[in-house]
Order: sequence, then C-alpha cells, then structure tokens
Amino acid sequence: VLKLFKLLHRTRQEVFKNDTRALEAARQKINEEFRNNRDEKSEEKINELLKIASDVEVILRTSVIQAIHTDSDKIVLVPRKDLLQDNTPYLDKPTKK
Repeated sequence: VLKLFKLLHRTRQEVFKNDTRALEAARQKINEEFRNNRDEKSEEKINELLKIASDVEVILRTSVIQAIHTDSDKIVLVPRKDLLQDNTPYLDKPTKK
C-alpha cells in the first residue's frame, strides 16, 4: 500500500510538473482517498482499492498531458517521453509481407 502511495505521488510530480495548482489538487486527492480507506479490514476490498489506485497511476502516466495557455487563443502542449510513441505511417494500399 505504501509503495503504491509513493508511486502515485511520484507520478503526480512528473505529470503535473511546474503546475502548482494541479500538483496540490492531486496531492490532496491522493491523500484523501488513502486516508478515507486506511481503516479498511476486508482483504477483498483492499485488493480492489489497490487495483483502482494502480489503474489511476497508469492513466495519469500514459494519458494526461500538460497544456499551457500562451495567448488568449493559443495553447502549447508539453508532452512527456512516456506519451510519445513511434508513428506508423498510413498506407492506402497495405503491402503484403
């Protein structure tokens, strides 16, 4: 449980780097969820909560991207290396291998 708690906070720091408002909101939400369930005794419920927390970490790491407002009508996206993938070019007529 502690390992996953720390992993969520590390992921939060990486995903929301340089965004103090998002960093603080994510910190509060992570701490609140763990605090609300700290007295849970059911092993089945604990495993379910750990699975949810693990899924949240994966979603944060692989799906969330920072955007910075530069002008009133412009946004700059700041992708992380975890989000960048090799692009496969589109072919109208696929070649057979």
